[in-house]
Amino acid sequence: MSETPVYVIARTLDAPAALVWRSWTEPDLLARWYGPNVETIVHKLDVRVGGLWLNEMKWGGNSNFERVEYTEVSPPERLVWLHSTADADWNIAPNPMMENWPRVLLTVVTFQADGDRTHLRLTWTPHKASAAENACFAAAMAGLDKGWGSGMDILADLLAELQG
Repeated sequence: MSETPVYVIARTLDAPAALVWRSWTEPDLLARWYGPNVETIVHKLDVRVGGLWLNEMKWGGNSNFERVEYTEVSPPERLVWLHSTADADWNIAPNPMMENWPRVLLTVVTFQADGDRTHLRLTWTPHKASAAENACFAAAMAGLDKGWGSGMDILADLLAELQG
């Protein structure tokens, strides 16, 4: 069996951890930075163990649906969830844009307070993935910084705006 690849992005944000936490757990704030260059529609955000985040990203005439199930919620330090591509009925579905994309990704986000700053770290790991899914994810990892990095830049701007 192939080794499971792990994607990591880390940022230090100029905002207190409580505010950074809100930006990940309040639908109006989350929709403003998640999914750069698309319209993000948060259909449901129930941030508790077993709760769901149902997310739609729209561009042109296309929609991409995501289903997130929270497995750990420890405010304001840690969020853990199982992240999947979904169909329009929110059932876990294959990624229509990338064959062999992992059906489920384990996502861990940590928020480490440092005075008025927060060290944020996100890891994305294929969950119970096949060798083909691990290989697909590993091949795509270099490009993940583009999406997540752009989102983090927008998040940093949003946090600055919220602090006035």
